[in-house]
Amino acid sequence: MKCASAAPPRRQLLMMGTSPATRGGVAAVVQVYRAAGLFERYAVRYIATHCDGGAGAKLRLMALAYLRLLAALLRGQVGLLHVHTASRASFWRKYGLLALADCCGVPAILHLHGGEFAVFYERECGPLRRWLIRRRFDRAARVVVLSEQWQGWVRGISGNRHVEVIPNPVLAGAAAPWARHEPGTVLCLGRLNRGKGSYDLLAAAALLRAQGVTLRLLLAGDGEIEAVRAAARALGLEQQVELLGWVDAEHKQRLLARATVLALPSYHEGLPMCVLEAMAAGRPVVSTAVGGIPAAVADGCEGYLVAPGDVAALADRLGRLLGADALAQSLGAAARRKVDSTFASAAVLPRLERLYGELGMQPLASEKRGPAGPEYG
Repeated sequence: MKCASAAPPRRQLLMMGTSPATRGGVAAVVQVYRAAGLFERYAVRYIATHCDGGAGAKLRLMALAYLRLLAALLRGQVGLLHVHTASRASFWRKYGLLALADCCGVPAILHLHGGEFAVFYERECGPLRRWLIRRRFDRAARVVVLSEQWQGWVRGISGNRHVEVIPNPVLAGAAAPWARHEPGTVLCLGRLNRGKGSYDLLAAAALLRAQGVTLRLLLAGDGEIEAVRAAARALGLEQQVELLGWVDAEHKQRLLARATVLALPSYHEGLPMCVLEAMAAGRPVVSTAVGGIPAAVADGCEGYLVAPGDVAALADRLGRLLGADALAQSLGAAARRKVDSTFASAAVLPRLERLYGELGMQPLASEKRGPAGPEYG
């Protein structure tokens, strides 16, 4: 492929991933980047590769993303490509984008978010697909992962030594006043399915109710809503469980203010934004020791960690916090301090910007900054 030899005075930092208007963690991360000023500092052009909706809309947007990237590459306009990806279809959608940049000699950052990427690679891909995955990791200028656990895994399959740990950032506004929480309220944010531990959480709630613990379980997310409703009914939890569907950012903050604790008993994760958002709100977390969660929640410090599928332990740790308001408040305050020191956008984004500098991109001078580049989708 021939790429333009004459470059404009400044090449663009082009970022690609799911539309920020979609539901999910990657969209939330991109929204934080924008709100924290990253797009303005680097005049980032964001091109969406995926959207919510039907297969036709998704296919059209993906094709348009390829055309826009190809046009920018052929004009010599791209100085750095930053691609957000997860596993399965998300990865294969991005594979060709990374390959195009490679063909044109443009450095690319492969930013891995998917909590099930190891399962995808090890159990769902044959030898050829595993080779293709390894090749793409090998050829990235940088691979960004969310935790040291993921860094070790990527280095185990790839010869790329430039695997950087940069956690997801969160906007750390004012914490929700503890006086606003509703005692006995357990909040879960995210898709409802077995992988997220939704049914384990219901089982734990049933154990707590049998022990006489008063609780309210707020489940905010899409997914297997009717199956979860049926499971709650079978356990006699109709009066204790609220199924709220997907909620917007404003509603999410109101729910976090109501919560005594956030619960996320997942089997696989990257670094869930809902965990960081709960910690920023000053709420303790009960979750599982998977992916990047232990980097955020130290057992007994900012909340509690249990093994995936251990319903008895999950019920026990939730019961401790629901039965001891001072303890829950103390762990929530520690969670907020952890966010301020480690996960707030002011702590995380300089690490990403260092990578940009190493790969030849510098921030605009303040007097030259304008609005960030357009979003598509």
